[in-house]
Amino acid sequence: MSKPVTESIQLQDNQFLHPWEDIKKVGQNKRTVIANADGVYIEDSDGNKLLDGPAGMWCVNIGHRRQEMADAIADQIMQLTYVSPWSLTNTPAVKLADKLAQLSPGDLNHVFYTTGGSTAVDSALRFVMFRNNVLEQPQKKHIISRTNAYHGSTYLSASASGKSKDKNYLDFMDDTFHHIADPNLMDKPVAMSEQEYCRLRVGDLENKILEIGPDKVAAFIAEPILASGGVIMAPQGYHAGCLQVCRTYDVVYISDEVVTAFGRLGHFFASQAVFDIVPDIITCAKGITSGYVPLGAFLVSDRLLQSIDAKDSSIVFSNGFTYSGHPVACTAALKNIEIMERENIMQHVRKVAPYFQAQLATLNDLPVVTDVRGIGLMACVQCDINKDGDNTPAMDYAMDYAIGDRIDRHCQQLGLLVRPIINMCVMSPPLIINEAQIDELVEKLKKGIALAVIDAESDGL
Repeated sequence: MSKPVTESIQLQDNQFLHPWEDIKKVGQNKRTVIANADGVYIEDSDGNKLLDGPAGMWCVNIGHRRQEMADAIADQIMQLTYVSPWSLTNTPAVKLADKLAQLSPGDLNHVFYTTGGSTAVDSALRFVMFRNNVLEQPQKKHIISRTNAYHGSTYLSASASGKSKDKNYLDFMDDTFHHIADPNLMDKPVAMSEQEYCRLRVGDLENKILEIGPDKVAAFIAEPILASGGVIMAPQGYHAGCLQVCRTYDVVYISDEVVTAFGRLGHFFASQAVFDIVPDIITCAKGITSGYVPLGAFLVSDRLLQSIDAKDSSIVFSNGFTYSGHPVACTAALKNIEIMERENIMQHVRKVAPYFQAQLATLNDLPVVTDVRGIGLMACVQCDINKDGDNTPAMDYAMDYAIGDRIDRHCQQLGLLVRPIINMCVMSPPLIINEAQIDELVEKLKKGIALAVIDAESDGL
């Protein structure tokens, strides 16, 4: 596209209210226009090629521009575009449910389809509350989550989220949603061992359940890795410890795998394979179709369903969506899984992930970098322009935003798209990335950080 065409699109874009839109900037935004994509790269409307560091939004797992995905989606549209999920069914939805049951751990053998991650979490929470009503435990409705957690943008899923900066000017359910400390190892006291810290954070969950009352706590919801909270890594044994606490007090454990499922950690589901837990419910979305079309789901255990089925009367879970089990979306998911299995993408992730993490760890040598953390093909490089902490927290926060914005701008000029979360550069590239492309990503990120520091120093930060 020509520059005038790009500018025209950027101007019109201000009619599109984007997620997390700063309303005061509407009419002034000039966002990068993405026009093309192929493999691990995207291209803007001016022809600039960018390595897609965040894989869209943690989701383009098999990479962009897969012809067989396009063909499968187009063929399904020409065969059956849509069918109501209320009293009818369709073959792709049935086959996908069966496939997900095969891939999932333990007895999570039933699938409820939604439109994305937020609605998957929302529906899972509604199901838990519904179940307790059926079991004549109407008081058992309290949900425990964690600070810095992100679970979605519907009313229930946003209430479960714990990122304080996302709470401004919006309403949430505050009376039945509770947040305990996230298990960030950066917060571990120096004199405390990792095992002791793990026990401390697991203890937070038990203490909160006892504070509220076990007869009132319905569920604990946790991302295996707190993703948009900054790729926060829990100490080993944390999730297993939390699951045991939930079992002790009859609390449902929901593993929010919207980000970690479908290969991000080298497995279709990470709960059991990586963290040695079989939760009661798993939520998923994003990588289920590699972002080609929207789809979400929650998988529920036989144990939970059977506890409801024991009741004599008819029991209707009055929750669903026009696009639940959409045949085109389910076809995309089936083809996505087929590609992952045929190309051994899980094995590829497990092979290149150590290299990815090791190369990013070299950035620790940069004075501004305070932490590099991650697992599989998700990582965070945290930067702090004022490592000595001489300024007040408010000034530090402004500096954090400033350094993040500068890194983002320089990396994009160098040909790398990053996802800045304040002062954290989050990396979650397509799962097909190879070692040469990892080198490219790390080198451009390193240069971008160095240039951002020069800018910050010249600006007096």
